[in-house]
Amino acid sequence: MDIKRVAIDAVNETIVLNVVHMDYKGQVAKRINEKLPLAQVKGFRKGQVPKDLVEKQYGKGIKQEEIKKVVDLALERFVQSERLNLLGTPIAKENEIDWDAEELTFEYEIGLVPNFEIDLEAKNNIVKYIVTADDKLIDGQVERIQKQFGKANPVEKVTEDSDVTGTFSNEENGIENKTTFSLSVFKDKKTADLFVGKEVGDIVTVNTKGLFEDDHQLMDYLKVGHDNVHDLAVDVAFTISAINVSEPAELNQELFDKLFGEGKVASLEDLKAKIKEDAEAQFAQQADQKLLLDVQDFLIENTKFDLPAEFLKKWLQTVGEKKLSAEEAEVEYARSEKGLRFQLIEGKAMAQSNIQITFDDLKEFTTGAIKQQMAQFGQTNPTDEEVQGIVARVLSNQEEVKRLSEQVVAAKLLDLFKEKANPTTKEVTYEEFIAASYGE
Repeated sequence: MDIKRVAIDAVNETIVLNVVHMDYKGQVAKRINEKLPLAQVKGFRKGQVPKDLVEKQYGKGIKQEEIKKVVDLALERFVQSERLNLLGTPIAKENEIDWDAEELTFEYEIGLVPNFEIDLEAKNNIVKYIVTADDKLIDGQVERIQKQFGKANPVEKVTEDSDVTGTFSNEENGIENKTTFSLSVFKDKKTADLFVGKEVGDIVTVNTKGLFEDDHQLMDYLKVGHDNVHDLAVDVAFTISAINVSEPAELNQELFDKLFGEGKVASLEDLKAKIKEDAEAQFAQQADQKLLLDVQDFLIENTKFDLPAEFLKKWLQTVGEKKLSAEEAEVEYARSEKGLRFQLIEGKAMAQSNIQITFDDLKEFTTGAIKQQMAQFGQTNPTDEEVQGIVARVLSNQEEVKRLSEQVVAAKLLDLFKEKANPTTKEVTYEEFIAASYGE
């Protein structure tokens, strides 16, 4: 068999396979002989059918099957021997084949991973945010703690000091969310006044435009996606299910111990310090995620390379349980192109910096994640045996291993980007960070 590559451009090639009689005749003959004792042709006993009739009835189908096996195996071995770094899998060209010919030609389109370099230290405007918890945020959290652990006294009618529980709904826009709020949450006092005097079962209709001081609060109270919160102006019905007036919890040792464990917090100052510590640890994770996304966007924008776009669109039509039309494949490619580009950049960054993921890395990361999760549920001092038992169970699940491996890669890349990209450090409040994150 003769196999060769025909280059079209840097990322597109065709593999041409010329199959001759010697490549398949032995296996075809073997299959015919195996068929002889089983063949059934009208007018002949089973096993007594002349060979030429067996060949006539079954030979063409057997020949096609065996040639297909030969071609598939040769193609697989050729890709391996040439060390081709493919995107997708080879696509057979739809050429008309004369199966009666002794020599046949098969052609396969392939898309190649582009050759490119990345400059992690290129000049950029990337910012690494240090998010601080200011007094406003801390005091607000103290108030929420007092309200959450205070005594809720049900009342018949809504007053200015009430906490109102109910459901926001708008069927057309897919809004259906149960929530609790105080009337001070609204931007306009006129909106708050609509609720005053209402009872359980009453429905209050409000418009989402300018409902809150910050449109992003629609994400919390109505569960509206971020892409939809800006300039959203629809009426939503709020059905009241409970009305309470909260009696704030006393800030005493009993409450502190309940929240943080015995003796860990002993005063209001300790409480505020703990809130600040926990909040800033959470903010640091969010800031790291933003940094990672910003670096991704920068690298995608500034690392130029061609993709075998037309090949990939054609390939997308052939994979998956549901075959895609050309139009559907076009849409899917547009949706996934950015992710594919970063996947290639990510692999190149890891290769250039010799980053590898070991089982010890995965185990260490999983151990830390398990301990953090256990601490959130009040298990602050688990034994090593307990933790490692959970880690072993988690790592026995292949889906979990894949998910955690992706997180380990992201963590290693983040460390690399912090070192190489040299971002500008900026200290901000959480409100300023949210504004920066959403470009507002």
